[in-house]
Amino acid sequence: MQLEERLAPTLRPDLRGAFEHAPFGVALIDSEGVIVWTNQTLVTLLGEADDSTLLHSLVDVRLGENEGSAWREMLTAHFMTPPKARQPRTGRFDLGSAMGLIQTVEITLMPYDGCGESHHDERNHECALAYVISLGRQLVAERRFNQIFESLPIGLLVADTAQRIVKVNTRLAEDFGYRPEELVGQPVAQLLPERFRSLHEGNVRAYIAEPETRLIGVDRDVTGQHRSGQEFPVEIALTRLENMRLPLFLALISDVSARKRSETALQQTNLQLEEFTYIASHDLRSPLRGIADLVGWIREDLGEDAIPEEVKHNFDRISLRIARSEQMIDDLLTYARAGNRDLVTEMVDPVDLVDEAVTTAVLPGTFRVETEVKAAPFLTPRAPLATSLRNLVANAVKHHGEAHGRIRITVREEGRFAIFTVDDDGKGIPAGAEERIFKLFHRASTDTPGDGVGLAFTRRMVLTHGGTITVAGHGPLGGASFMIHWPRIMLREGGHG
Repeated sequence: MQLEERLAPTLRPDLRGAFEHAPFGVALIDSEGVIVWTNQTLVTLLGEADDSTLLHSLVDVRLGENEGSAWREMLTAHFMTPPKARQPRTGRFDLGSAMGLIQTVEITLMPYDGCGESHHDERNHECALAYVISLGRQLVAERRFNQIFESLPIGLLVADTAQRIVKVNTRLAEDFGYRPEELVGQPVAQLLPERFRSLHEGNVRAYIAEPETRLIGVDRDVTGQHRSGQEFPVEIALTRLENMRLPLFLALISDVSARKRSETALQQTNLQLEEFTYIASHDLRSPLRGIADLVGWIREDLGEDAIPEEVKHNFDRISLRIARSEQMIDDLLTYARAGNRDLVTEMVDPVDLVDEAVTTAVLPGTFRVETEVKAAPFLTPRAPLATSLRNLVANAVKHHGEAHGRIRITVREEGRFAIFTVDDDGKGIPAGAEERIFKLFHRASTDTPGDGVGLAFTRRMVLTHGGTITVAGHGPLGGASFMIHWPRIMLREGGHG
């Protein structure tokens, strides 16, 4: 009696019907590894026309030498185990197809007790079910994951539930001063300062019990420990990594040292500037008030009728210069406040904003204004944008150089920015002065009126709110051309738009 004839009927009809249409390969094999039944999925997987070439053949013939030994060991271990104690066994093998292609598959041996029911010698006719799953797509996915894992410019770490490091990328190893292979198998706590390790263990247990994606270090200071023992600030995103065999966890660890240094430096600079301006304004304003009072008292003592016209003129010049000095102090305070971000936002229509700037800049009737707005309303702090635009429009008249002039204001969208341009047909800006005019108390030339605060104040406001401002000395109309990139989509991080 042929083997197929003896064993094939022992595959229960209910299983046969289910396995015929299974999305993975299924074979019934005996204790020698001979295939006695297979479904169509496995036939297709191995590139055969039908099951005739598979039946009565050994699985070994489709495996390489080393693969065949591993398969034999798994097969022997399965059947040497008492039937009632058998458990599923899984191995990964490279399997050859009829087309000569090698594909990686996962074979799982499952206990099956149906073969021996119709035979007196059950030991010689034991069978097992082999589930054969192609890992082609999985391997491609793993390869892609590994490529992404390694190439991301952020530290990545995979750990198991015992908090042992399973995998790290090069970026993380470099951040902590190690080679990747030195960290694999080590406890995650090795990367933490000693004082955080006990707390870390408790946090990990809580996370394993409730594995929800979370960020660590955003609202509190968290530090990692470099191999040298030095600590550095980090931010961590923790998530569960789906894995069929073993629960794993993925941590994205960012070294935020540079950002923390920049934030600290910026905060210190702003505090120092604010402190300086307030102290300077107080220390300067008091003597100025004293001088103004003295001038007034001297004029009263002398009597207006007794003061020669030349002396009156000099008294007026003193008063004028005191007033200008006080204005400069006020400008300093305004400039310092411009470094504070306005957090109040509202929906702003660029059309209304341009009309408002033209109206409030109080342009003389001898100037013609053209506008072109191709931008939709957007959510933003209105006051600093309106002030900046008004300053540029007023600047176009103030520094035009002629009694008559032309100003063109345009607005358009580009990416996440709204771009405001203010062009004029005035005398423009001398070459080499384009950057200097944005500095505090600097002007394009000594002939230019003003105290050199307006553009410095405007740029400070624009930069504070995540925008940029640039100028071309001679734009499309021949005069100065200012351009503001203002974020119409605000970014959350750090308040920089």
